Amino acid sequence: MTSDILQFLEPLRRLQRRISERVVAACEHSSSDALTRVAEDGQGDTIYAIDRVSEEMLVDFVTTELAAVEPVVLIAEGLPNGQIVLPSGRREHEARWRLIVDPIDGTRGLMYQKRSGWVLAGVAPNRGPQTSLADIELAVQTEIPLIKQHLFDALWAVRAQGAQGERMNRLSGASSPLALHPSRACSIAHGFAMLARFFPGGRQELAAIDDEIVVAALGPIQVGKAACFEDQYISTGGQLYELMAGHDRFVADLRPLLDGGLRRQGQALGLCCHPYDLCTELIARELGVVVTDPDGQPLRARLSIAPNVAWVAYANSQIRSQIEPLLQSALRDRQMLR
Repeated sequence: MTSDILQFLEPLRRLQRRISERVVAACEHSSSDALTRVAEDGQGDTIYAIDRVSEEMLVDFVTTELAAVEPVVLIAEGLPNGQIVLPSGRREHEARWRLIVDPIDGTRGLMYQKRSGWVLAGVAPNRGPQTSLADIELAVQTEIPLIKQHLFDALWAVRAQGAQGERMNRLSGASSPLALHPSRACSIAHGFAMLARFFPGGRQELAAIDDEIVVAALGPIQVGKAACFEDQYISTGGQLYELMAGHDRFVADLRPLLDGGLRRQGQALGLCCHPYDLCTELIARELGVVVTDPDGQPLRARLSIAPNVAWVAYANSQIRSQIEPLLQSALRDRQMLR
């Protein structure tokens, strides 16, 4: 199986590089107002004009470069019912592979030129509609740099074979191997550790959980001191990268767990993380990052655009030992975890 799935590696790296280049070019030649225009606001995530830049080439590339030999089930936002079998005319059961893609993860930071975005892709054997994140055997992610940024990174991993990376210079075209190392610290003290709370709705509860965990782990807040820090990077691929690079020690995105409490208050659950946002978590795990669901189990969300996914990641097992019991206790106290 591994040798077969490797046929996707170089084409996906090429696709992601092209998307990255095209989006950077669009950012260079378009105003922020043009890129931030809402192109579509349906049931799923809001689609901005900048998203259309990458979506336009995705189906064509997969059809000509990946599905020319055998059919592939492509899963991505913007497709009818969130997926399509390529080449056209083939049936879902005929495909050996499912390919899930997020052409731009981190749209909001990128379109305002605040922070890099990422192109994400994961490939799994086709096990039918129940194929999940746990089935992904190849993952690739490529940075979409800011206009003012000349270096950008690409990472990839094959299950049980470790992860690799490359740093590229978009001005000169030069590249060099990149070796990332998650933090080896045994505590979140004096490091970046956080709960994701990017958007309105439930942020007060998430902040309370965050503070409770930190105080339990590090002791009461001291006057004039900061025991640890946070970085609200609005990109799941970006959050995973920060863990892989040794910048962050603990990240949890628990937004789906707020649903019941918000409903009781007559409020709606806003935007959450989806499987396409997490389709490269294999790379982080191959580097030693511990990625789980809130129960501490492997992520098993179906490869679909629909599911809301809560996830937790620790830079290493020592950080997990420090934080996981405190996190789960805080969630159980709030009846957010069984």
